[in-house]
Amino acid sequence: MPTLLRRLPAFPAFLLALALAFGAAPAWAHADADTTASAATPAQTLQQLSDQLDTAKAALKDAQNGKAGSTPLADLRTSAMQVQDQARQLADSLAPQMTALQAQLTVLGPPPAKGAPPEAPEVAAQRRQLDKAQASLNAQIVQAKSLGLDALQLVAQITGLRNDQFQARLAARTDTPLGHAFWSDQARSLPNDLTRFQRLAARWSEAWGDAWQPPNRQPLLLCLAAAVLLLAGGRWTLQRLWQFVAARWLPDGHLRRSAMAAVMALSTTLVIGLAARLVHLGLAWNDTLDADLDAMAASAVHTVSFAALMAGLGSALLSARRTSWRLLPLSDFAAQRLRRFPWLLGGVALLTGLTERVIRSIGSSLPATVLLHALLALLISALIGLVLLHLRHARREADATGDTQARRPLWVGLLSFAAALGVALCWLAVCTGFIALAFFVAVQMLWTGLVAACLYLLMQLVRDLFEVLLSPHGRSGKHLQAGFDLAPGTLEQAATVLTGVTRVLLALAALALVLAPFDAGPTELAQRTLQLFSGLKLGQLNIEPGTVLGAVAVFVLGLVALRMLKRWLRDQLLPATAMDPGMRDSIVTLLGYLGGVLVFALALAALNVSLQSIAWIASALSVGIGFGLQAVVQNFISGLILLVERPVKVGDWVSLSSEVEGDIRRINVRATEIQLWDRSTVIVPNSQLITQNVRNVTHASAQGRVRILLPMPLDTDAARARQLMQDALKAHPATLSTPPPVVRLDNINASSMTFSITSYVRSPRDVTAVKSDILFDILARLRTANLPLSTPQSMVVRTLGPLGEDSPAAPSQAG
Repeated sequence: MPTLLRRLPAFPAFLLALALAFGAAPAWAHADADTTASAATPAQTLQQLSDQLDTAKAALKDAQNGKAGSTPLADLRTSAMQVQDQARQLADSLAPQMTALQAQLTVLGPPPAKGAPPEAPEVAAQRRQLDKAQASLNAQIVQAKSLGLDALQLVAQITGLRNDQFQARLAARTDTPLGHAFWSDQARSLPNDLTRFQRLAARWSEAWGDAWQPPNRQPLLLCLAAAVLLLAGGRWTLQRLWQFVAARWLPDGHLRRSAMAAVMALSTTLVIGLAARLVHLGLAWNDTLDADLDAMAASAVHTVSFAALMAGLGSALLSARRTSWRLLPLSDFAAQRLRRFPWLLGGVALLTGLTERVIRSIGSSLPATVLLHALLALLISALIGLVLLHLRHARREADATGDTQARRPLWVGLLSFAAALGVALCWLAVCTGFIALAFFVAVQMLWTGLVAACLYLLMQLVRDLFEVLLSPHGRSGKHLQAGFDLAPGTLEQAATVLTGVTRVLLALAALALVLAPFDAGPTELAQRTLQLFSGLKLGQLNIEPGTVLGAVAVFVLGLVALRMLKRWLRDQLLPATAMDPGMRDSIVTLLGYLGGVLVFALALAALNVSLQSIAWIASALSVGIGFGLQAVVQNFISGLILLVERPVKVGDWVSLSSEVEGDIRRINVRATEIQLWDRSTVIVPNSQLITQNVRNVTHASAQGRVRILLPMPLDTDAARARQLMQDALKAHPATLSTPPPVVRLDNINASSMTFSITSYVRSPRDVTAVKSDILFDILARLRTANLPLSTPQSMVVRTLGPLGEDSPAAPSQAG
């Protein structure tokens, strides 16, 4: 029959510390076994795996024949899966050796053909040795793969047999407890069951007496005293310690509340579990317990830890005494009415686990087992039904008092409906004689409730944790922004994405645990959870959780390292060189492109994507690139050309047309940003800078030229005017002395002379302002010296009347 005990170590969220505390010895033993296995030769390992598989097949045949004392099917399935994993690992470890042998044979070349001169004796001997080693290695690889396939078939066979037995047990119907036959069977089997139970009690009494003897009494008393101290003040101490740490290190917000709930659940589990472990340690001091009693005690410790987890988790979520710590959207009235139920449910879980262990230890009769399962199913379902009733009364009370309550999520309603349906099904199944079905439903409700509570707490904790770590206004968020040059919006988006992805993974893991096979052990639960994420394929690419996480880690760490390298080059190394800012920016940008491609290739390699797959993807995308992405690829290649040839660079003043003229601020992978005189930005595709005529004002020289044409009358003193203009040019601080400013007489016509004034400034961007200042100064100097500028000639056109007698231009008449 199923037990909650077997599922205890399966949920890793809160039992990790317990696994470290209680499972140190098994872990060391497993490590020693792995070391011994690794020291064995491949042939010895294959023989051991073959013997282990044969033993499992023989045990399965005994189980199919109903032989008493046969190995449980769950243990057989675990043994077969271990054979499968070890055979696969052995085949994978031998594959590189086969590749190395093949490479050596390739170096030797093909053997000489018939009639050809024989090869050297040393080469022939080496070839024979390599051929022999290759044949032996190939046989070992084939044998390892064959063992893996046999083990896989055995696992499928065991799984099918377990499912058949499970269906048979659930469909089995006994006499109803409402009838006389049911109790008659109980009366007949009761004396034998009592005798067996008394024997077990006598064994425990004898074990207690041995533990109380003087050599073992002092360790037992010390362990019992430590357990009492833990139970008395352990939870209070851990919770107060966490409050001190949270108040000092955690920022104000939801994280304190969710972390406090997790600490409350974990502290309850640790304290009660460690207390039970201390009691077991005191009783088993100096090996006073035999193997059967020691296994029973260890199982009891795990059951106590499971019950403590259920009680602590429920109490932490309700938080009946501190409303501000409560995670569940419940009223104070509802929390107060439900505060005892987590401990009651934990107690019934403890009772169920201990009862199952005692039933298996004494080998109780079928009527007694059925009766105990019926009572436990009724007790569990009754407690869950009372919880539902209290919740319903609390909601009615809140509606009567007019308190506004938050709308229940859909999953809460579905979970409540499933629990009510399970309670009704349990009572109906017990009344009709389907005791196994009722017990299964009751235990499954306990397990599902625990998984759902853990999932809810972990989801709240994950959300609050990412919000604090990636908050742009928090301490860690500010360090990330300063260290990796991240925008605040990027951190917020990363927090949202990471929270969503983690929640989905947690929900899938919880679903795998809930839907695990009946009576599944911890190893099988963990394997099923991993299989949920490892059964996907993308073409020929296997999607494995470890591979995907490794590829993501390589990609993220690669990008972080690339960003740090770019920042070091941009802020420290390149400014210490003689390169201009445009050249430094081009080097950093080009390095970013190349580094991004390298990081992406490394991530694909970590994902086990071969170069052939990449070539296949590139060939598949070539058609789309040729038709739909031609302009994008053209601009991308043009951007690379701009960064390498540098006809234009960041900081240059360019002119593409009469409307596009300004400074280049950034050269991106697709387009270039040009800032105009009015501070607006024009995005120009890179291909235009390659294929069209571009005027680069600062390409050859960064100096700007100021040129002024100034007309003056012909009677002007040219030498004096020239001197005044030269004085104005030299007086301006922006005028460069090399090359020196020049004033030339450019042209003379019938009405004026034209002076050409030329000077140079440091940048073309200063030309307009300097030209304006020089003109103002020249005009003032000319006005002071009474040297006027020439005025344009004007033409006056007068309209005269028609030519007549009175007209002055009319010819005189001869009389």
